Amino acid sequence: MSPDALDLPPLAAAFVFGLLGGAHCIGMCGGIMSALSFAVPPSLRHPVRLGGLLLGYNLGRIASYMLAGALAAGLGTLIGLAPGIRLALQLLAAAMLILMALYIADWWKGLLRVEALGRRLWRHLEPLGRRLMPVVRLPQAVALGAVWGWLPCGLVYSMLTWSLASADTARGASLMGAFGLGTLPALLATGLAARRLGALIRHPATRTLAALAIIGFALWQLWGLWPGAIPHEAGHAEHH
Repeated sequence: MSPDALDLPPLAAAFVFGLLGGAHCIGMCGGIMSALSFAVPPSLRHPVRLGGLLLGYNLGRIASYMLAGALAAGLGTLIGLAPGIRLALQLLAAAMLILMALYIADWWKGLLRVEALGRRLWRHLEPLGRRLMPVVRLPQAVALGAVWGWLPCGLVYSMLTWSLASADTARGASLMGAFGLGTLPALLATGLAARRLGALIRHPATRTLAALAIIGFALWQLWGLWPGAIPHEAGHAEHH
């Protein structure tokens, strides 16, 4: 899914992905947000303070996304992606978005196999996160969010595939940052109003609409990518 193939600016597209994936984010991370909220001692649950801690969690999470994006894009640079490989990665990113949509709508859970790839790393990081709880200070919240950012997630892996295809560390980091900001509204709202919003997001109609929107977005990317990608790359190569 090439940023250059988008009519929207690449960062705006990444932000939209985050927004459309809000149902999945709440499904995977909403429970974590709720647990973090209720883990704060009752004497410290002032709305302003609690909101600051929740924001800290998410800023740490987004920072981890950006680091992962930079690393993935750096790997793409080292590989020296040929046009054919880059196109394959772009198609893979679109396919993973469709798998993500099927997961969100509870139509097919095959994406769980992809998320399983990151569980080995998560086993080493989860104990570190537990040591940071209960969170009572903002630096703790940011550090815990940074650990949380490595939680296995198919939507994140799809975006990392996009970052890898960009083969530019700054772009890879910024794409993941924009994506993370897109997920922020849903997760912040979940932490502050977990029960009400959680029920709305988990409603089958909500999940179906979100899934259809993501599938439509992925198909739009494939429609714009496939006809022009190869000639564009070939033409680009001729100029060099």
